[in-house]
Amino acid sequence: MTKMPNSLKKKVVLCISGMAGCGKSTLAREIAEKYNLHYFSGGDALKALALEAGYKSVDRGWWESKEGMNFLEKRTQDSSFDRKVDEKLLEWAKEGNVVLDSWTMPWLLKTGFKIWLEASPEERARRIAQRDDISVEKALMALKEKDAKTKAIYKKLYGIDLGEDFSPFDVILDVNTLSPEEVFQTLSLFIGRLFGCA
Repeated sequence: MTKMPNSLKKKVVLCISGMAGCGKSTLAREIAEKYNLHYFSGGDALKALALEAGYKSVDRGWWESKEGMNFLEKRTQDSSFDRKVDEKLLEWAKEGNVVLDSWTMPWLLKTGFKIWLEASPEERARRIAQRDDISVEKALMALKEKDAKTKAIYKKLYGIDLGEDFSPFDVILDVNTLSPEEVFQTLSLFIGRLFGCA
């Protein structure tokens, strides 16, 4: 574990974003652990709300399942789920010392260091297929539907052009040909230098 300098620690807010399957959640957790920061996930918070709303399972691969897609469809009609999650993420960001795994925080936060992970739909589908033990074709089909609906939700809610507008980001990293370990090492080096720690 590497500690942030005391003078910076409470001011550190890292936002890691990218479309589904790019590896943002794994990276955010690893960065948080390395630098002893709190980790908060917009996706995990949405899953918790789904459980409260009566959805039964939110295990790995749930977002690409029929039930996960049904919840996604519900969110297109009812923005209260996403608003509630974003309000909570903004609260955590104000406290500092956090890594946020979120689609919206790079636009909604005026502070923080913001990273976008870029990967093609085909590469993301390959990773999801491997993760969830499904075919690449099935993963790609679910991914395209999920991408379209997710973009529509945040366009309607905040006017965000998710996956098209990169203006909020300090770093955009193409991860198509990088392993998760290479992505982690690359950004760890960058973050370490940025905040003056090893």
